Amino acid sequence: MSRKLLETDGREWVQKEIITETQREQLLALYPTDATAIGLLPLLGSLLVGLSALSVVAANWQGLPEVVRLALLLGSLCGAYAGGEYFRRRGNLNLGMGLIALGLILFGASIVLTSQLYQLIGYDLTGLLAWAVAGMALTWLYRSRLLFLMTAVISGIVQGYNTGQLGAFSYLTAIGTALGLGYYWWRRPDALLGGVLATGLLWQAALLINHLHVKITWFFIPAMLVYAFGDWQPDRPAGRALQGPPLVTAFLFTLGLALFGESDLYAGQLRAPLLPYLAALVAVLIVSVAGKRQRGRLGSLTDWLLLLPGFYFTGGLPLAIATLVVLYAYSGAVLLRAHQEQNPDRVTLGTVLFIITTAVAYFKLTWGFLDKSLFFLLGGLLLLGLSWWLRRRAAHTFSSSTPPKP
Repeated sequence: MSRKLLETDGREWVQKEIITETQREQLLALYPTDATAIGLLPLLGSLLVGLSALSVVAANWQGLPEVVRLALLLGSLCGAYAGGEYFRRRGNLNLGMGLIALGLILFGASIVLTSQLYQLIGYDLTGLLAWAVAGMALTWLYRSRLLFLMTAVISGIVQGYNTGQLGAFSYLTAIGTALGLGYYWWRRPDALLGGVLATGLLWQAALLINHLHVKITWFFIPAMLVYAFGDWQPDRPAGRALQGPPLVTAFLFTLGLALFGESDLYAGQLRAPLLPYLAALVAVLIVSVAGKRQRGRLGSLTDWLLLLPGFYFTGGLPLAIATLVVLYAYSGAVLLRAHQEQNPDRVTLGTVLFIITTAVAYFKLTWGFLDKSLFFLLGGLLLLGLSWWLRRRAAHTFSSSTPPKP
C-alpha cells in the first residue's frame, strides 16, 4: 500500500464503509508525504555545478601544468567523498549517496586521465580493475543499491575494454563480480539488484565465449549456472529476478533459431561437441534441481525445457519443428503453472509467449504455401481466436478461485 493509493481510493472506501474517516487519516499518517523530489533538487544542483566545473577544466586541460591536473583530480575526488559523508551524517542520505556515487565516477575518470597522462591506459588493466574493486568496497561499506548498480556497470565496462582493446579476458574481474556482488545480493536479496547482477554476469559470459572462439551454445552453461544460483536463494522474488535474464536469453535464442536456423551454416556455429556439452549441462541441472528441492520449488523445473538441445537437428524443417516444440512446451508449461498457482501475471506472460510461438510457427510453416493475402487473413483470425480463448480460460480460472460472497 502507498500514500497515493490511500489518497485516491481512501474516500471511496469510507463511502463503502470499509473503513472510517478516522481510520483513513490514521493510515495516511503512516505514510508521510514523499519528499523524494525535494531531496533530489540538491543532488541535481550539485551535479550541474560539477558538470559545469568539469567542462571548464576539460576545455583547458591540455594547457594546465601536470601538478595542477593531479591536484584537481585529487581535490575533486576527496571533495566528493567528504561532502557525501558530511551530508549522510547530517541525515540527507539522498544527497550524501549522490555525492559518493559522483566520487566513484570521478575515481574512474581520474584513473583514465592519469593513465593517459603517463601513457599507461593502453597496456595495463590494473587501474580500471581498481575502479571496479573500489565500487564493490563502497557497495559493502554503504550498503547502497545505487552503488551496487554502478559497480555492476563498471565491471561490465572493464571487462568489455579488456576483451575489446587488450585482447584478453579478465577472469579476476569476472570472479570478483560474481563473488563480491553475488554474495552481497545473497545477503541482501533484492529483485532489481538480482536482475542487474544476472545481466552483468551474462554480459561477461558472452564476452568470454567470444574471446575463446567456441560454439555459441557454451554460453548457456554459465548462464544456467546463474539461474541455478537463484534456485538456492530463500527469497523467492529476488531469486526469480536473478533467473529472469537467463530465461529471457534462452527463449530469444530458441525463437531466433526457429526463425533463422534453417541454414546449416548457422546451426554449425551453434553445435558444441555433444557429450561434453550435455555433461556440463546435466551438471548444472543437478545443482538447479537440488536448489529447487531444498526450497520446495520443483514445479519450476519446466524452465529447463528451453535448454532442450533441438539445435542438434539438421537445418531446415527438422530444426524448425524441434525448436517450435521446445517453445510450445515452455509456453504451455508457463500457462499451466500460472493457472495452478492462480497467478494473473504469469497467466499474462504465458499467454504472450504462447501467442508469439504460434505466430512464429504459422509464419514458418505456411509462408511459402499460402497466398499472401490469405496468409495474413488466416494468421490474424488465428491469433485473435487464440487470444480470446486464452483470456476466457484465464477469466474462468480466476472466477472459480474467488470465494463466493456470504
